Amino acid sequence: MAKAKIQFQCNECGAETPKWGGQCPACMAWNTLQESIIEKQTTVASTDRFREHLAGRPAEVCSLDAVGATETQRQATGLAELDRVMGGGLVNGSVTLIGGDPGIGKSTLLLQTLACLDRISGVPSLYVTGEESAQQVGLRGKRLGLALDRLRILTENHLERILTAAHKEPARVIVIDSIQTVYSDLLQSAPGSVAQVKECAAQMVRFAKQTNTALFLVGHVTKEGALAGPRVLEHVVDTVLYFEGDSSSRYRVVRTVKNRYGAVNELGIFAMTDKGLREVSNPSAIFLSRHDDKVSGSAIMVTREGTRPMLVEVQALVDRSLLGNPRRVALGLEQNRLAMLLAVLNRHAGIFMSDQDVFINVVGGVRIAETAADLPLLLAIISSFRNKPLPSDMVMFGEVGLAGEIRPIQNGMERLNEATKHGFKQALIPVANKPKTAISAMSMHTVTHVSQVMEKTGLST
Repeated sequence: MAKAKIQFQCNECGAETPKWGGQCPACMAWNTLQESIIEKQTTVASTDRFREHLAGRPAEVCSLDAVGATETQRQATGLAELDRVMGGGLVNGSVTLIGGDPGIGKSTLLLQTLACLDRISGVPSLYVTGEESAQQVGLRGKRLGLALDRLRILTENHLERILTAAHKEPARVIVIDSIQTVYSDLLQSAPGSVAQVKECAAQMVRFAKQTNTALFLVGHVTKEGALAGPRVLEHVVDTVLYFEGDSSSRYRVVRTVKNRYGAVNELGIFAMTDKGLREVSNPSAIFLSRHDDKVSGSAIMVTREGTRPMLVEVQALVDRSLLGNPRRVALGLEQNRLAMLLAVLNRHAGIFMSDQDVFINVVGGVRIAETAADLPLLLAIISSFRNKPLPSDMVMFGEVGLAGEIRPIQNGMERLNEATKHGFKQALIPVANKPKTAISAMSMHTVTHVSQVMEKTGLST
C-alpha cells in the first residue's frame, strides 16, 4: 500500500504547507501548524462504486418522513447507574468517550462493565490496553473478584494491529484504554498528538459503525479537567462521560455531557470499595449531613440532574474578613453566581457583606450548575451571617433575579415529591411552583421577593 502523503495545516487561518515550521507563513501565528493526511481525490464514478460496496445500493435523497424510525435496542450493562447515564443501556454501534483524572476509576469501571456483560448475557468483549500490561489488568480483575476466564485482552497501541485483531475476534464490545496511547503508521507524529488522536479516533469510530460494535474510548484530561486532544474527538463520538470525584473521597460521579441516545446532565453515583465500584441506590443520602443539632449556614435544596431529582446540602460560612479584599470561595457552585447573589442581598435586603469572607460548599463534592440553587445559597449565607439555623425539615429551591424577584424553575412537582419521600415537612418555593394539588405531608411557603424570604424562615432579625 502506498504511503499516505503528509501536510501541515494552520489551526488559525487554515493555510497548508508541506513542511513544519514554528510560524505559519500565511498568518504569522506561532505553533499553529498541525500534521494531517492529504486525502486522495476520487472521481464521481469511484465514489459511487464505494458507496455501493458499503451500502449495497447507491445513496438516494428521500423524504425524512419516509425513513423508518425504529426504537433503539439497548443492552443492559448490569450496572444500573451506568445504564442511567447512557440513556438506558448500551447501544450496538455506539461510541462512548469516558474521561477523568488519573486514578479516579475509569479502567476499573470498564473492566467491571465487561465482566457484568459476560455474566448477564454472555456478550463477547475485547479489552485493549495501551498503558498497562496484561498482568496488571489481570491482577486488578482478581482483586475485584471478577470472572476472567472469558474476558479477552490485547496489549497493543498500534492502530492497524488493533483493527486487525478486532476483525478476527467476535467481540461486540471493545474498550480502548486509552485513545491517547494509540498511534498509526500513516502519521509521523508521536502518540497523543492532535493529529494521531484525531486520525485514530476517526478510524475506530468508522470500524464501530461498520461492524455494529459498541466501543468505549478512555480519554485523558488536562489539568483544567477538560478532555485532552482535539475538540473534534467529542464531536465524532455518540456519548461523552466525565468521571468526577475527589481521590480522597470514596464517592465517584459519572456525568453525561453529550448523548445522542438519551438525556444529558445525567448523574451516576458510585462508591469506591476494596471490591471495585459499587452503585449508590439512594444518592440523596450521601449529600445530606443530617446534623444531630441545628447548625447555622446549612440549607437543603432539591436539584435535578438529567431526569433524577436529588436532595443536596449547601453549606455557607460567613466570617469577618481581616483582609482588605474579602475572600469569595465557592466549591461545587459558580463563583460569579455567588458574587451576584451577594450584590442582590446588599441592594434588596439591606445585608452588607463587603467586609465579610464568604465560603460556600456543596456536601458530597457534587457540582450544581442550575439556577435552582440561588435561593438555598442565599438562605445559607444569611443563616451563617446571623448565626441562626434554618428549620431542619425544610427544603427550598428557586432562582433569584437581579431585581430581587424569586423566579420559578422547571419540574417543581418532581422535586417536592422527592423531598416528601425523605421526610421533609416544609418547602420554601417560588409562587409559580406551588402545586395545584396540595401535598398532605408538606406545608408550602411561597415567596415572590428576597424581602419575603427572611420573614418566612425567621431570619429577618
